Amino acid sequence: MTKQQLFENILKKRSFLCVGLDTDITKLPKHLLKLDNPVVEFNKQIIEATAEYCVSFKPNTAFYESRGVKGWQDLEQTMELIPSDIFTIADAKRGDIGNTSEMYARAFFNKKESGFDFDSVTVAPYMGVDSVSPFLGFEDKWVILLALTSNNGSKDFQFSLLDGDERLYEKVIKQAHTWANADRLMFVVGATRASELEIIRKLAPDNFLLVPGVGAQGGSLQEVAQFGMNATCGLLVNSSRGIIYASNGEDFAEKARSEAKKLRDEMDVLLDKYLG
Repeated sequence: MTKQQLFENILKKRSFLCVGLDTDITKLPKHLLKLDNPVVEFNKQIIEATAEYCVSFKPNTAFYESRGVKGWQDLEQTMELIPSDIFTIADAKRGDIGNTSEMYARAFFNKKESGFDFDSVTVAPYMGVDSVSPFLGFEDKWVILLALTSNNGSKDFQFSLLDGDERLYEKVIKQAHTWANADRLMFVVGATRASELEIIRKLAPDNFLLVPGVGAQGGSLQEVAQFGMNATCGLLVNSSRGIIYASNGEDFAEKARSEAKKLRDEMDVLLDKYLG
């Protein structure tokens, strides 16, 4: 999916919502557990309930990897359920070099070999261009680079001062622009770091930002839009637990739909406010 196609879908749906499919089998409604494939059934109902209101789905691969071969099979089946016009993100946070990085890229982008054909994958920048370039070798695929995360431990390294009072996360964003342009590169910026969004938007004026932390983690959607939106929206705001676990009863899909619609309606207002 191209940047223009993503923007057109945002305008069409009046939404920049990304739904995180962080499906934990221990948190599924009990009535699903008697089924042969409860994870896929849960994801199926979540996807069907929320696809109208979102432009992206983001499975966190850890929730599938933790269950071994069965988990990977569930992820593959889940991907087949996502409509083709919705942007897909493998939230894998890979970060290695050489042949290993190339294999990670093939794992998520080469459907013939792996069964997966994600639009994008999250990548850790610590090992530099060697860990990123193999993903950029796949045409029309995106790298979503970790820039400034919302966890407390982000202060350990990401705010470290370098020469000239430049912080490490700022260096990451600047350096990444020598690897790819805004048509192939996004950045992860936690919603709980909304005060930094204005700085980040100056460093990355044209890039899309993947913003987790709205909802269960307490990030402000209004602040994210105020400081982060650009002329092509430039935002994918993720909500995982706040949507998919809105209920643990038989009405879980209905409640997920309601929460997704609520966020979409807020986003509609913000798109009118900042894009007209």
